[in-house]
This record gives sequence, structure tokens and C-alpha cells, in this order.
Amino acid sequence: MSWSPCPDPVLGDRETVNAVETLIVPRAVDLGDMEVRRALPSTKRQMVGPFIFFDQMGPAEFLTDHGIDVRPHPHINLATLTYLFEGEILHRDSLGTEQTIRPGAVNWMKAGQGIVHSERTSEQKRKSGQRLFGLQTWMALPEAQEESAPEFLHHGSGDLPMFEAEGIKARIIAGQAFGKASALRTSSETLYGDIELQSGRRMPIDADYEERALYTISGEIEIAGDRFEPGQLLVLRPGDAITVRARSTARFMLFGGAPMGGPRYIWWNFVSSRPERIEAAKEEWARGRFDTVPGDEADFIPLPQDKTKPRRAMGGVYYP
Repeated sequence: MSWSPCPDPVLGDRETVNAVETLIVPRAVDLGDMEVRRALPSTKRQMVGPFIFFDQMGPAEFLTDHGIDVRPHPHINLATLTYLFEGEILHRDSLGTEQTIRPGAVNWMKAGQGIVHSERTSEQKRKSGQRLFGLQTWMALPEAQEESAPEFLHHGSGDLPMFEAEGIKARIIAGQAFGKASALRTSSETLYGDIELQSGRRMPIDADYEERALYTISGEIEIAGDRFEPGQLLVLRPGDAITVRARSTARFMLFGGAPMGGPRYIWWNFVSSRPERIEAAKEEWARGRFDTVPGDEADFIPLPQDKTKPRRAMGGVYYP
């Protein structure tokens, strides 16, 4: 029989029965035309399942002749997933992919041994202006797949399974929920869902995945008597089946999965189980050894002059 040094819940002791293990209020960064809120990594928690990076983009209003221009930059040993609620982003990468990212679609880019991509506003959208709102997440790859061939997968919003019943509307982006499974092939056990819950309705969340979290988008929800507003990340206690109640019509992301088998290290756009691999990637980018992005060859983001070492990230462990 296995044993964990965790005390039994104490009647009347709120901390021992709290369904939310960690609450993270993302730090906001003003980029001028758009505000970005970073929930992961955090000093409170660095990873949830394979998720090692979780950014909220906007909402932002871009007037005519304005937009985003994220110049070509590299990634290694991770996968990115961009998911939009509003607006469009033009994705290009060193595989030759050119894909317009639209609301409700899933856009999975596995960097593997190395990939370069850019994210921009198309000329058409610059002429008309647009409102942009979405999420960008990174998932660490299992060690056996870190140096696999890079790839880009796109599934339109109509390709993803939907669940609608009893005031719940859910799009299954990755993994399985509500008896439905996404067609997205992830590299490890991953859960990712876009949930809308009508005011006054309740939704159970089973403990099918080892690590789970919610990120609130709009409205107000309640868990075990605690209320949570938009823009908060709630890491749920492992093994507990919980219930979410919408105090007003609410939207939130449910995500998580199996944890990685060991720590990951993160520096700039690089993630790896080996800090020496990140050092090698720095050298490769500085010397121009990554592939270029067709249609976007003339521009790139230089290697930051940051002399700090890659930070160690593993579950709820603090950075050393």
C-alpha cells in the first residue's frame, strides 16, 4: 500500500478541504496596442500537466493600419497551441506553413528539434481593423519526443467536437471530456476545453486527469463557496471531483493532463529537459543556423542579451 504524508481533512478547517489548491492572478504586461496577461509560469506554480506557458492576449482593439507583428523567432522541445475568441492572426513557419488562425480553431505547432515562426496581422485586417482576444499556450514534450521532427496541425472550429446540454456548451480542443474526444494528436496526455456555463447552472469536473486547472475568461464562477472573477487561474486539488457553479453566465478554459516525468527548463522561447540543449539553441539562433520562414525571411527577433541561466520548472515547485 502506498502512503502519502498528507493529513486527513479536519472538520471546520477550510484549508484542508479547499478544492482550489493554488490561485494565480496573472501579471499584466502592456505592449502598447495590446495587454498580455501571463498566468504560467508563475512563482506559485510553473506547470499544470504539460502546460508550461499560458498567456491571455487582449482583448484589444486595433484600428486601421495597426496590428500585431511578432517577428520570426525560434522554439525547441515544446508545442504551441494558439486559440482565439475574436480576431485573426496570420501564422507562418519554417516548414512553409501559412495559416490564418480564426476563433474556435486549434492550431498546434510542435517545435521538436527546432522551428521558427512569425505571427502577424494580415494586410486585409490592417485595412479594416479588428478586435483581438485569445490565448497562447506552450506544452512541454516528453523527453522521447523533444528532438522529433517539427510539424504544424490545424483543425477548424467545425472539426472539434461540441457538447451542449443542461446549460453547458463545451468545445473539446484536446483530450477527452463529456464523452467526446478531440481529433488533435497531442504528444502526451492533455486536456483542453473551452466551456460556457449558463447563469445558475452547475458542471461537475471529474478527476480523470491527474492535474487540472481552470482559467476564467468572463462571468463569475463559484467553487466550494469561493467566488472567482475573470482573469484568474485556479489549480484544482488532485484526485478531487469538484463542481463549478456559474453565478452569472461564465466562460472558462479547463486544461491539464499528465505531468512530465521530470523537470523542464525554460529560457526565452526555449523549453527543454536539458539545460545544455537550451544553451546549444542560443548559439544556433545567434549564428543563424535555424531555418528561415518563407514569405517572412527578411526579419527576425535577435537573441536577448540575457545572461541568466534557464529556470527549472516542475509542477508546484518554486524556481531555485
